Amino acid sequence: MTEQPPPQTQTYPGSTGRMDPEPRDEMAGYVGRDLLAGRKALITGGDSGIGRAVAVAFAEEGADVALSYLDEDDDATHTRKLVEQRGRRCVLLPGDVADRDHCKRMVDRAADELGGLDLLVNNAATQEPVSDLEDLSDEQWERTLTVNLHSVFWITKQALRHLGEGSSIINTGSVNGLRGNKSLID
Repeated sequence: MTEQPPPQTQTYPGSTGRMDPEPRDEMAGYVGRDLLAGRKALITGGDSGIGRAVAVAFAEEGADVALSYLDEDDDATHTRKLVEQRGRRCVLLPGDVADRDHCKRMVDRAADELGGLDLLVNNAATQEPVSDLEDLSDEQWERTLTVNLHSVFWITKQALRHLGEGSSIINTGSVNGLRGNKSLID
């Protein structure tokens, strides 16, 4: 049986460098086969975790990437370094995907700076545990739905203007959508 890591105690959104143990999101040892050579990808939540792993794997496969992230500049800069070590371009796009106008500008900027878009990975999300429904504020409820649901719609709708034949859209989701989690009510 795999031992569970200790609970993390950072305030949202947190920093990868302070996690104990650190996640294995740098794709060390992964060898690409140029499956995405010349492609251009926008990855939301691309600064760390699954988003970082996707960015590094896409770069290893030959894609240039744009990373959307909230405000974790150190994590995003580290991810950009990992992408650039693989000889690919990496554009950083900080901002809050809970803002509809930011989503539209971010997609257009990614396409402009990369010279187009072929791949969209909707990965940004938020979750904040609460012990009881009465502890869940209206503000947290709205933020969770806006970041985890509305932003996917806004970003995808805007990206369709840039995505052509053969493009792909990947939407990630939490296992909590399948199993549930009593402390992640929203």
